[in-house]
Amino acid sequence: MGKFVITNRTNGEYQFNLKAGNGQTILASEGYTTKAACLNGVESVKKNSQDDARFEKKESSNGKYYFSLKATNGQIIGSSEMYESASARDNGIESVKKNAPDAETDDQSA
Repeated sequence: MGKFVITNRTNGEYQFNLKAGNGQTILASEGYTTKAACLNGVESVKKNSQDDARFEKKESSNGKYYFSLKATNGQIIGSSEMYESASARDNGIESVKKNAPDAETDDQSA
């Protein structure tokens, strides 16, 4: 089962990573100024990850593939790592859809 891990960035902001059952990060958040906003981001991922239309598939300038998950307002909630192929990226999306809804939250922030 996946889990959301909340940590502090060096600038004091909060961020979360959604990790798959194997511990691999499958979605990384933007920075949040408050822990409450970060927790709202976690809830937003749980909700929006079940809607295919919220995933934006992208290709970077160096030919790698990645995706972003957007909220209903169009704001990016989180982004994936870079993948070597479109099919690997699509597997990453499926992993987010599978792991996010029931993921526990592990708060490791200060």
